Amino acid sequence: MSAATVFDCNVIHLPKIYNKAGSITPVQNSVEVPFDVKRIFYLYDIPGGEARGGHAHHTLQQFVIAASGSFDITIDDGRSKKTIHLNRPYMGLHIKPLVWDYMSNFSSGAIVLVLASDFYNELDYIRDYEQFKKIRR
Repeated sequence: MSAATVFDCNVIHLPKIYNKAGSITPVQNSVEVPFDVKRIFYLYDIPGGEARGGHAHHTLQQFVIAASGSFDITIDDGRSKKTIHLNRPYMGLHIKPLVWDYMSNFSSGAIVLVLASDFYNELDYIRDYEQFKKIRR
């Protein structure tokens, strides 16, 4: 099986149930999210001008949502790059293994919600871009 490319990472529109008291978006394992979620984390209070991410994973899949505010996420497969602007809580980006990601341009009050396919494992991270490119070759 060949490694995923940026073109295999898709923005997925999640269901949005309207209500006069506010909307709700359900997210279910292997239904709206294309894998079983084993870990959820979120990023917030991100200072202006800061960036997050800047790594890839050997096997982990992620589903990234702008729960509040907006930000750009650049994905990179070592040959092609694509930048996606996330700004709706009912849209998420599915990032496959061996795809580098880098988040930037956070709006004030942005909250990044990440659904992950596995528990935290430092050994799954690729934090050096040159090493990432060697692995991708």
